Parts: sequence; C-alpha cells; structure tokens
Amino acid sequence: LGAYAISKAADSQLARNISVEYGRNNIRANCISPGLIKTDFSKALWENETILKSAPNGSALKRIGLPDEIAGAAVFLASEAGTFITGQNIVIDGGEGE
Repeated sequence: LGAYAISKAADSQLARNISVEYGRNNIRANCISPGLIKTDFSKALWENETILKSAPNGSALKRIGLPDEIAGAAVFLASEAGTFITGQNIVIDGGEGE
C-alpha cells in the first residue's frame, strides 16, 4: 500500500499540472482519492475481520465506504455542475484523520 499512497499523491499533483497546462482549452483535470472502499481491490483488507473492526475507528463516519459513494463524485465532476472545478483532489474517506 506504500506505493499506492505515493501514486495517489502523484495523481493529485498531475491533476493540478494538467489543469494549469490545458485549462485555457477548457480541459479540466481532477482526481478522486478514496479511503477504504468495499471493492475487489481492497478485498484483502475488508475480508480480514481484525482489519474490518479496526479500520473504521480512524473515520469520522465509523464505517468503510461503498463504490456508489465514489461514483457519485465522479458523476458530479463530469456533470454541468462540475464545470468550474479543475485541479482538485476530491478526498472521499469518511473523514479519516483520527
């Protein structure tokens, strides 16, 4: 997961760089940084009972996320409502930080 965390940071910076470089052409670039989401990618984490019990403790919402909660942000960014958003990193992690 260390390499995954580094790649998330790189994606965030890439979105900022692309937005500056191509914004004048009305090209927007944003990224979404999910926390622990119940997907096949993170299956090893949420199938492990010990991790599943402890992981939500660091989240303000005290649960792991669902794929539809990430999809909603992607739909928003692609919609007319998101046309003035560029160079941003949308963090969807249930309020991690404890």
